[in-house]
Amino acid sequence: MVKEEFYKVVEKLILPLFTGSFISGEELSSARDSEVAYGKQNSLLIKADKADEYRLVLKRGQPFKSFELNLMKAILSEINFISSLKLSDENYIQTLQFHAIEKSICLSIADEESATTMLGMINELVKWSSRTYEGRRVAIGIVINQSTSLAETQENIGYSDFMDREFFALLSDGKSSYIEFDKHGMLISSVQLSRVRKAPTIAPYEFENIANYCSDKRIGLVLTENGDILIFKNRNLLFAKRGGVWNVYSHEEIIQLLAKRGSYSLKEIRRSIYYTALDSSFKYEGGCIVYLNNDCVESALNHINAHDILDEKYFEIKKNQVLANAGKLYNLQFLSQVEAVYNVSYQEFLDEQKCYKAKCLRKMIAGKYFHELNRALRQELVGMDGATVVDSDGTIIAVGAILKIEAGSDGGGRLAAATTLAKYGIAIKISQDGILKTFYSDRKAGKVKTLFTVG
Repeated sequence: MVKEEFYKVVEKLILPLFTGSFISGEELSSARDSEVAYGKQNSLLIKADKADEYRLVLKRGQPFKSFELNLMKAILSEINFISSLKLSDENYIQTLQFHAIEKSICLSIADEESATTMLGMINELVKWSSRTYEGRRVAIGIVINQSTSLAETQENIGYSDFMDREFFALLSDGKSSYIEFDKHGMLISSVQLSRVRKAPTIAPYEFENIANYCSDKRIGLVLTENGDILIFKNRNLLFAKRGGVWNVYSHEEIIQLLAKRGSYSLKEIRRSIYYTALDSSFKYEGGCIVYLNNDCVESALNHINAHDILDEKYFEIKKNQVLANAGKLYNLQFLSQVEAVYNVSYQEFLDEQKCYKAKCLRKMIAGKYFHELNRALRQELVGMDGATVVDSDGTIIAVGAILKIEAGSDGGGRLAAATTLAKYGIAIKISQDGILKTFYSDRKAGKVKTLFTVG
């Protein structure tokens, strides 16, 4: 593969899979060097062919994990093979490359026999994603147990014998019940996960049980009612096919990226923000979460209505802002009216202005920081129309806040809110189609930029 073609493949197919990664340059290579190897400072060195005299240097904030290294090896092997076919039909090449990604994903986390089984099952789930059972979309859950290989008998039933049958849609729900197969795709039994022993996982809240069940030897496949296909292993969500496109979930890299430009940032808070964004993404409810820098909170408060503020300290700051601005903008008559509204205690303001939403939310939050709240409650709060705004130590400033947006903002309300408050920290916009798009302010360029996107 010529260098120009390899660069295009990396930029188009590989970089989008590895969140936060970028090409930082090249280095000399020889035939003794591997096509994929770990480099210095959280980098991967890659080349298309063993004989190539250069390797591209891919970098990101966090080290590449072993499954990502294996994924890279598998992708390059498949892509190089496709290139060697010397095909001229670009559409056909793109189709082959897409299937190469799917095959590589299977090979990156499974042995060869299990990967073949896994690829076949994914193809069956893709068919089910466009089918219905008695007029409804179905959810399906599968577990491949790589440590099990059933003895060959006449009683064995392979997945290909019945996965396309109508009754198959009733055998699992993709939440608490799953069908388990051996590494060759032979049926073992049904698995109920409602009482699985808890262990640390990184997965959407409603899929914690299957993530927990899938340790190093088990692989979980889930088809959701929305048509997504999720892959779990090592107690993590590793991959998801959403909207026909595969995504790699580099969780720790994303959590680290949320610290960008933060003058004060606790990983516990960033982790809770990311988990909640992930939960909202797979709930398809949308949302907006803003994580403010320590030195930018007062500036951000200019965009937040006092009626939405949930913390007394920040209400006092907002009150002073309103009264100071009122003196500049209004005549004495209107100034006295503004003072009558705002020159009161926080509790009096909530009562007199009938801020029922703020009072209700304060009662539910009960003085806790964002990362101290129950995970399900966090997701429900973020699902409210408007923005959830959190300061650098996790204090919840506002929930469901309708922000004062700057003139000329593009896009819908959530996008405008995210790009407006991204000037003061990190803003995550979760669209109703599940896409996470995160923004930050590039002070040198003087504009808001996209930090990362996860589909």
